[in-house]
Amino acid sequence: MNSILEVHELVKKYGATVAVNGISFDIKEGEIFSLLGPNGAGKTTTISVLSTLLAPTAGDAMIGGFSIRKDQLAIRRMIGVIPQELALYDDLSARENLYFWGSMYDLRGKQLKTRVDEILEQIGLTDKANQKIKSYSGGMKRRVNIGVGLLHRPRLIFMDEPTVGIDAQSRRAILDSVKSLNAQGMTVLYTTHYMEEAQELSDRVGIIDHGDLIALGTQSELTMQVGERETLVLHVGELDAPEEFVERLKILPGAEHVQRTDHEISINTPKADELLSPVVALSNELNIKLKSVDMQAPDLETVFLHLTGRALRD
Repeated sequence: MNSILEVHELVKKYGATVAVNGISFDIKEGEIFSLLGPNGAGKTTTISVLSTLLAPTAGDAMIGGFSIRKDQLAIRRMIGVIPQELALYDDLSARENLYFWGSMYDLRGKQLKTRVDEILEQIGLTDKANQKIKSYSGGMKRRVNIGVGLLHRPRLIFMDEPTVGIDAQSRRAILDSVKSLNAQGMTVLYTTHYMEEAQELSDRVGIIDHGDLIALGTQSELTMQVGERETLVLHVGELDAPEEFVERLKILPGAEHVQRTDHEISINTPKADELLSPVVALSNELNIKLKSVDMQAPDLETVFLHLTGRALRD
């Protein structure tokens, strides 16, 4: 899969303050990539530099083969930006806001009308399109904000903490819309300080703290980096797992710690999915009846705390 975004040793300083400290990563076409970190970690600054709103102090990034230092106009045509702060006019309706911002993207006439109608349908606000923005809830405003960023059909969209300060129902709607956009082929760079959002949405996660990108990978890869282990849990009857079964489980490659209770056997392992097949084969060989099998992985919060030593806060 080709990379649509390649970041090379990106630095942004404000005087003596280093907001982004030489970070490098790439985003593959068609993936959701999350930058996860607390407030002040450098997420918004990174988005601002990549979207050409701020000039980098050092380093570069390529978007679709274009440099953020040299090809700002070409990049702005390729990306959509959904900022943390709302970029809407309160005294205009949702439709009027979309018409205004669409004209900024050089959309005109029938093309603009068609696209505005499509966006209103996509964000679920067709029936409230002519109401003024100031009458909208926070979640509805966020959805219009997302619509603005989609008007020109960007290849890559930057979403900077789009669920901050909204109710649970609106938050759910926005997360579902991110998944829907991705299913339609949109590549997304998503910043958040909510563990569960990064865990639910992301193909890969970059953990950023104090301007440093301290870890990068899939959740499974991040788990392995910090030495955390997955657990394979075998649910058995009280008398359905003889000692021979337990002892042979202990010598299976990848089985690091096997513990038996009355109704289950837990096995710590680097990769539970790779251990599953030999475990089932062994149970069949010994005529052991497994009621069910669960694979449990450490959540992203465990990984983050291990790497940074501090919790994220809402």
